[in-house]
Amino acid sequence: MLAANVESKTRCPDLETVARLVFTLGARYEGRLEQVDTYLRVPRGRLKLREISHHAPDGQVYASTELIRYERPDGKGARVSAYERTAVDDGESSRRRLEAAHGVRGRVRKQRELWILDSTRIHLDAVEGLGTFVELETVCAETEPSVDERLEHERLWSALGLDRRATVDCSYIDLVA
Repeated sequence: MLAANVESKTRCPDLETVARLVFTLGARYEGRLEQVDTYLRVPRGRLKLREISHHAPDGQVYASTELIRYERPDGKGARVSAYERTAVDDGESSRRRLEAAHGVRGRVRKQRELWILDSTRIHLDAVEGLGTFVELETVCAETEPSVDERLEHERLWSALGLDRRATVDCSYIDLVA
């Protein structure tokens, strides 16, 4: 099923300060995620196999794998991303088959703190070889964002004091490549 979010990504040298601010705003901490995204070569949009180790706040660790197909224009500021997520039972086997069928564009490894405030997922990311970032994803109820969803995204962006000059206009894989 196709879903959408309003998304922005900003370089941020001080994730600890942002984490304290996010907590003060009332966001709920969902844990630390270790993710490896294998991007595949596709003619349109982006396709990645995401392997996740989720370290939940209660101390439990959950492993999962999902295939994520998405389309999002590159550009500064908030952008609408249309995406589809599919759970994958056998990550290793699926990765081998997908790599053979499409070829690998590259891999992105990151550690991510996940916070949720209202409809927005707040990611505090440490990306191997790239640095630290804040990514906001305001999940949309429909396939196009409402005015309220766009406003929520903008309010949170402003409340966090993110530097508009530090926004990233592409995906992490584009920065790696």
